[in-house]
Amino acid sequence: MIADIAEKVLAGTRLTEADGRRLFQHPNVTELGMLADHVRRTRHPEPVVTYNIGRNINYTNVCWVRCKFCAFYRPPGSQEGYTLPDEEIFAKVEELIDVGGDTRESCEILMQGGLNPRLKIDYYENLFSEITRRYPAAYLHSLSVAEIVYLAHISRISVEEALVRLRAAGLKSLPGAGAEILDTEVRDAIAFRKESVQEWLDVHGLTHRLGMKSTATMMFGSVETVEHRLKHLLRVREAQDDSLANHDGYFTAFIAWSFQPEGTELPDTRKATGYDYLRTVAIARLMLDNIENIQASYVTQGPKIAQIALGYGVNDFGSTMMEENVISAGGTSFVMPTEEIERLINDAGFTPRRRNTRYEFVGNGSLEKHEASV
Repeated sequence: MIADIAEKVLAGTRLTEADGRRLFQHPNVTELGMLADHVRRTRHPEPVVTYNIGRNINYTNVCWVRCKFCAFYRPPGSQEGYTLPDEEIFAKVEELIDVGGDTRESCEILMQGGLNPRLKIDYYENLFSEITRRYPAAYLHSLSVAEIVYLAHISRISVEEALVRLRAAGLKSLPGAGAEILDTEVRDAIAFRKESVQEWLDVHGLTHRLGMKSTATMMFGSVETVEHRLKHLLRVREAQDDSLANHDGYFTAFIAWSFQPEGTELPDTRKATGYDYLRTVAIARLMLDNIENIQASYVTQGPKIAQIALGYGVNDFGSTMMEENVISAGGTSFVMPTEEIERLINDAGFTPRRRNTRYEFVGNGSLEKHEASV
């Protein structure tokens, strides 16, 4: 049924939108996995799966947006709302470095929170500058597009000025959080107050123009169709084409994760199955021919499905994280130590290698580039 698509994959020919539609309709997930594994092994011939030492720091849960898919936020004025004191944030960074070592910029800090009306650009500048000064090993891979757009708005500055000032304060790269599904119909249904599809694409494009790298994500399994997922992948691919052709920055990785309905305003949504996840990451590997790394999502799918995904186009196991509060607010929580990540990778027949956020190997006091030309 997909022999002609398989021929394209083996020849390294870019797949079309029609090809992607047929892949989503193809009933044999194992065949999709075989094709995705071929692409993965072509791009990464060595039997290595990478991971990094990182920590999520959800510095505030105060948010006025009230996304239907989010169980983490608390509205302004709620007694359950919080903003972490700086010293508590510093303590969390120190705990990470105790685990990950003090190799410069080798420990990933993923700071994300709600859209808190009290936190303007000076809050982030002061906090990022102090983290950078105190902890050279920390690499700030932080803030979502929604946070940046909002803090620029309430600070009465442009998004570009906000990014330039945040970069000067220590922000190194931008995570792909907030993409959800890059389709207006879906966003209107689950998060109509958040940034638009074009705003998400524009901010990442601007980040790349400024020479910073970022990641792209997709949250699937809420109200979207597979057609919406395909449009999302094509929009990410088109944005990557532009960045690679015109800018120094680009998407280093793509991460798909499944919606967790518990505690949200969409509680009756049926969770995506393991097969749905494997199908989606395999098709992402096949369609996103210009993105080097596909990352597993063990936080939502659990370690066993993430381990199987290593045969479905995935070459990176993600971050140790140490803690996670957004997804776990809905009742799902998988956070693993380094030893368990390495055991899972080894048992799947690969060699685990620690990396940093730039996808350089970390070890033996040196950095080794692990990112083929895209």
